[in-house]
Amino acid sequence: MFRAVLIEQGEGGQQASLVALDESRLPEGEVLVAIDRSTLNYKDALAITGRGPVVRRFPMIPGIDFAGRVLDSRHERFRPGDPVLLNGWGVGELHWGGLAERARVQADWLLAMPDSLDASTAMALGTAGYTAMLAVQAIERHGSGQAGAEAGEVLVTGAGGGVGGISITLLARLGYRVVAATGRPQEADYLRGLGAVEVIDRATLAGPGRPLARERWAAAIDSLGGHTLANICASCRYGAVVAACGLAESMELPATVAPFILRGITLAGIDSVYRPRAEREHAWQRLSELIDRAQLAAMTRHIGLDEAIGAAEELLQGRVRGRLVVDTAG
Repeated sequence: MFRAVLIEQGEGGQQASLVALDESRLPEGEVLVAIDRSTLNYKDALAITGRGPVVRRFPMIPGIDFAGRVLDSRHERFRPGDPVLLNGWGVGELHWGGLAERARVQADWLLAMPDSLDASTAMALGTAGYTAMLAVQAIERHGSGQAGAEAGEVLVTGAGGGVGGISITLLARLGYRVVAATGRPQEADYLRGLGAVEVIDRATLAGPGRPLARERWAAAIDSLGGHTLANICASCRYGAVVAACGLAESMELPATVAPFILRGITLAGIDSVYRPRAEREHAWQRLSELIDRAQLAAMTRHIGLDEAIGAAEELLQGRVRGRLVVDTAG
């Protein structure tokens, strides 16, 4: 038997509860994992509360990432005792996920844990850190907002969340000048502590704007979408890149083509679910090398599996700063 958060669909809609399940109920897969840590992400909170169409099959164990140890393997890449991590591949949406003490998954979905990470640190990073690293790499590849005293500013929206906070730490570590946008002005000192040189009110970006605005951003990482993303594009400098990785504000993009054809900006979509294994391994290795452990600890809160359902509502209400790591075995 193992404990898990289980989402079930009934006549009154879907409901999440903490239950005990027999291992025989786990789906087919090549590798059985004892989960040590998972996380609570925005997508997980939508799944648990039913506020977004995240879950595609019922019943479902949510949790889009986890870290743990191999218990049993039918694949040559993994042996019992190997430390592993997983994020993406439809886990927590189409396939039972990480908010549980056990998971059975396909071997190709798993990565060997980088030597310098343990389960707790890996999940403090989690999908949010992995997504942030992919977005930073998109900026690096494009060559926009290059580090240095003469470089332009890089905007990070959703700065109080996991992707935003880790993006700030990574960009600052690489020498970029980072401006953080947040709706929580009380977090300004915290964001400066992560490496932001300036903190602005997200409301300045949230309303309908002009097709082109004053040029400011050399690059940006946006997790909001909607009018915010449109206004970022409109106020980018010539040749800038905007890494779009979320839709916390809206799935819509009420923009025009003007910034793209008059200023040559690039909108780079960041997918964290189906990246090839080599790209995943590279991103996780860079994360393990670049992340400041003290800053990561400052943005991380640890909760038990029995607290995950209640914390989902808290997260959606914008009352969670940074990362929520779930101790599935505690």
